[in-house]
Amino acid sequence: MVFTRRQFVALGAGALAAATAGCDRSPAQLTDDLRRWVGKPAAPPLDGALTPPPTGELDAVSHVVNRLTFGPRPGDYARVAAMGVDAFIDEQLAPEGIEDEQCERLIRHEFEELGDPESHIFSSAIAKADPILQLFPTVQESSSGRVGDLYEFRDKVLLQDLTRATLLRAVISRRQLQEGMVQFWTDHFNIDPSKGECKWLKAADDRAVIRRHALGKFADMLRASALSPAMLWYLDGRVNQRKNASEKPNENYARELMELHTLGVHGGYTQQDVMEVARCLTGWTVRDKKKFLKGKVEFKAHLHDDGAKTVLGESIPAGGGMRDLDRVLKILVRHPSTARFVATKLCRRFIADEPPEAAVAATANAFTQSDGEIRPTLRALFQTPEFAAARGAKLKRPFHFVVSALRGLNARTDAGKPIVDALQRMGHAPFRYPTPDGYPEEATHWTGTLLWRWNFAVALTQNKLPGTAVKLPEMLEALGGDEALIATCLGRRASVEELRACRASGTPLAVALASPAFQRC
Repeated sequence: MVFTRRQFVALGAGALAAATAGCDRSPAQLTDDLRRWVGKPAAPPLDGALTPPPTGELDAVSHVVNRLTFGPRPGDYARVAAMGVDAFIDEQLAPEGIEDEQCERLIRHEFEELGDPESHIFSSAIAKADPILQLFPTVQESSSGRVGDLYEFRDKVLLQDLTRATLLRAVISRRQLQEGMVQFWTDHFNIDPSKGECKWLKAADDRAVIRRHALGKFADMLRASALSPAMLWYLDGRVNQRKNASEKPNENYARELMELHTLGVHGGYTQQDVMEVARCLTGWTVRDKKKFLKGKVEFKAHLHDDGAKTVLGESIPAGGGMRDLDRVLKILVRHPSTARFVATKLCRRFIADEPPEAAVAATANAFTQSDGEIRPTLRALFQTPEFAAARGAKLKRPFHFVVSALRGLNARTDAGKPIVDALQRMGHAPFRYPTPDGYPEEATHWTGTLLWRWNFAVALTQNKLPGTAVKLPEMLEALGGDEALIATCLGRRASVEELRACRASGTPLAVALASPAFQRC
């Protein structure tokens, strides 16, 4: 194999990381790993016990794996059963402690070595998180983190790479709860990349707003979103200004900030509150692509309404300048309606489309008591009896369905165009939702996708998706037959009737993936 200069640099980085970090594998072994993965669709190797679920009912292990991940891979059931459900929840709530080198290395190679020459911007997110890579000038230059660097790339390539990286992480990453929360907050703070300069800026938003704060503090994520160059473009915050007393501020972002990001539509605010919040946010803007330091967010005091305001009954004194932003966000974050709104959405995601009141109350209380810390809020949710009881109650959204099928069959995939096209047909390709409310969670929105799910299941199991491959003979041999593989996918043993129907079809795994049992989690 002939390596490019970039590949050589990356190989050197991997070897150096192994040598300096006390890695169990030698530099030579890491180099062999990279040679094996570069240029090929990738999936993690099967390791550990592959024992499938032993009973015909969804037990606590399968339930927690289904809800905290994008679906079990072969071996996940045995691993979680051995460590215990509580330990697994603890593990997933602390993703920084989960070794995920293989996923990060794969993303780095897919987008720095193999892609379009103009598509390497995604490597900046990976390199920035890996200090070893900072030792190499060629990588350091592309990893500066300057938002303006994004404008050097074609917008269609940025969207393609962002989509593929999101899919690959969902399929391969061991930090599954973090990936699920990234999707949750991406919908919560939805940005349509097709609008204006969001075409270039959404990639920075994904890294600096969503991924950085997905399991952190809600207030920090809200502020990062408010000052995100992409959000300032998408919801018109960049043109929210008051040059003179007769000019009214732009209310677009203020309204969505309250309705979609914090209080909720029934959160108790008025039109007057919308106007006052908009006044608080005047003066913030972002330089466009025609200007020097494009993409830079800045505050222009002469465009800010610096008078006194009243938001939700709380006074914000005159003369605050840029501090008005933090004052109004603090009011919104600590309002009881925000705790309830966020808790309701989380319970809808993890428990049921109609969230149980007791679970919402417990989750909202944890949000309030922790001052908006996301991890203790989730921990409280996972400890509710309503969460434990909601087994097999939720219809998988198309993204969840596709990723869970790939994970269940241990598919090797490059997350390329055939996978993205399938998701587009189902209406759930990442970063394609046109309105600020994000993709819906409720099942009623997705029931019309079932035929496309069947078509995907057939294509996947028959290896008719270029760039994606399922090695069924190897899988069946490793697990001990189709019954065990079907049980791995369903999270329980198939009934006699289900198994008979699968086998009679001639395409047993396709039927299993298209079955009602697999559609739900």
